[in-house]
Amino acid sequence: MILYPAIDILDGQAVRLVQGDFEDRTVYRDSPLEAARAWVEAGARFLHIVDLDGAKSGAPANLHHVEEITSALRVPVQLGGGLRSLTSVRDALDVGVERVILGTAALRDVDFLDDVLGAYRERVIVSIDTRGGHVSVSGWQETTALPAEGVIESLQHRGVRSFVYSNVDRDGMLGGVDLDEVRRIANVVRGRFIYSGGIGTLDDLRALAALRQVNLGGVIVGKALYEGRFTVAEGHEALQGR
Repeated sequence: MILYPAIDILDGQAVRLVQGDFEDRTVYRDSPLEAARAWVEAGARFLHIVDLDGAKSGAPANLHHVEEITSALRVPVQLGGGLRSLTSVRDALDVGVERVILGTAALRDVDFLDDVLGAYRERVIVSIDTRGGHVSVSGWQETTALPAEGVIESLQHRGVRSFVYSNVDRDGMLGGVDLDEVRRIANVVRGRFIYSGGIGTLDDLRALAALRQVNLGGVIVGKALYEGRFTVAEGHEALQGR
C-alpha cells in the first residue's frame, strides 16, 4: 500500500479542514509547493492534492499551484476538486497531473463520465465521499440519500475501476478508522481503492494493512502528518505491517 500525503489548497494555502467544514480550517503552510516539497523530502512517493476552492466553486482554481508542484518535484500527483468538465480534466493533465479524481460530476453527469473514461480511462479515479454512510457532493456541502455501496456498484457498471473512499465524518478528527466500513467497501470494489478519513496513529495504518485487502491500494493522510503524529517514512513502514 502507498501512503499519500494530502495537500488541500484553499485561498492559496495548504490547509486541513475538520469534517469537510470550510469554516473550520487550519493553515499549515502558506505555500502548497512548500508543503509538497516537505513531504517529498520526507520520502513521499505520491502526492494527493485537492483544490478546495475548485471543489466549492465547481471549476479548478489552483492549477497554477499544482503546476508549480509538478514542475519542481519529480513525484507523481493525483488531483481532485472542481473537475466537472472534459476541458478541466484535460487542463489538469496538461499541467503534469498523473491521475485526476472526479467527484460530483461523475455521479450526476453520465455523459461527462463516459467522455472522460473514453479519453483517459487509466488515469481516472472517482471519489466517494460519505457522511453517515451516504454520498456527499458539491465540495461536501450536500449529502444525498445514496448509500456508498450502491453508488460504487453503479459506477463500476459504467467502467470505473479506481476509487478514493473518504469518510468525511472522520476527516481531520484523528479518531481512528472504522475497519468494518473499510471491509464493506473492499467487498464491493472490484478494482482498486484508496482510503481516507480518521488516520491518527501508526496503529491505524497497521490495522488497515492487517486487513490484507488486496484491492486497498493506499491511504491518504493529512492532519496526522502535519501535526507530527508520525513521519512519512514511519507511515510507509506501518503500511508494510511493520
